[in-house]
Amino acid sequence: MTEPLDVAGLQRRLAEFAAARDWQPYHTPKNLVSALGVEAAELQEIFQWLTPEESARVMDDADTAARVRDEVADVLAYLLQLCEVLGVDPLAALDAKIDRNERRFPRPGERPPPLSE
Repeated sequence: MTEPLDVAGLQRRLAEFAAARDWQPYHTPKNLVSALGVEAAELQEIFQWLTPEESARVMDDADTAARVRDEVADVLAYLLQLCEVLGVDPLAALDAKIDRNERRFPRPGERPPPLSE
């Protein structure tokens, strides 16, 4: 049986993959951010000329769905590698960002909290 997927395990697999190929010297924050941007653009390219309705159905076509999954994987891989190099816990960073956004953007009808906390 395979182990369940988790962020730390995926980061380990990515690090092992890179180490086995001696790619660590190239995995600088600058290079990883650049690669992340390229991969995000490749994902964006799939949707570039689609209408909103077409974009909502993009996963209905098997070939396009495979391309989307591949590009999503590439974006996530570079983001996880960047987080590993910088010592950022991506789940904690996202959790903290959601907390900040909940304070910054209250639900309609709610009052925002005071600025000093």
